[in-house]
Amino acid sequence: MPSVKIPKKSTSTDMTPFVDVAFLILTFFIMATKFKAPDPVTITTPNSVSSAILPENDAVLITMDQDNHVYFSVLSENDETKYDDIIQEINTTRNLNLSPAEMANYKKTYAVGYPFNQLKGLLDLRQEDQNKLKQPGIPVLDSANNELVWWIGAAKKAFAGRPLQYLIKGDNKALYPTFDAVISALKRNEQFKYNLVTAPEDAPSGTALYDET
Repeated sequence: MPSVKIPKKSTSTDMTPFVDVAFLILTFFIMATKFKAPDPVTITTPNSVSSAILPENDAVLITMDQDNHVYFSVLSENDETKYDDIIQEINTTRNLNLSPAEMANYKKTYAVGYPFNQLKGLLDLRQEDQNKLKQPGIPVLDSANNELVWWIGAAKKAFAGRPLQYLIKGDNKALYPTFDAVISALKRNEQFKYNLVTAPEDAPSGTALYDET
């Protein structure tokens, strides 16, 4: 019986289509990914055991560094018009005479740590130049002139009708009077609930939180 010869086929695979797909996926992630802006200063937060995740939208973040400088920022990636509402409210209520270009520049500023009388100079700079500056912080220790009150009030008005979270991120070396002034600014805007941002650590073994992780 004659044997049947099976034709030999090449074992090599044309990888060109796979390379094209890989570049398409890489291009998509490069275009679609939005990186978190860097913090204005380095903050060493205290440790705590928590399963909560820091929100990325509809939140106010108040930061205190080790030199007791206070910074204000808003997290609103889903609705950038809120930045316009906030700076327009600040410009109107504090009579800052900001130009349209300076107000438009506010949404590029991740965190504000300047008193109102110097804010115009900050917003007149490009973002790259802003990042090189060491901001002096928002004045809060004078109870009669706690400027953080106005920032919180502007954010509250901008997000009216929507739940807004308030986050406080303080350095381990920040002093209590600064923290107390931040809490006072929240209270004067009738905001009595807030979250403290801490560095996560493992839950103790045997606890209910440890069993959930």
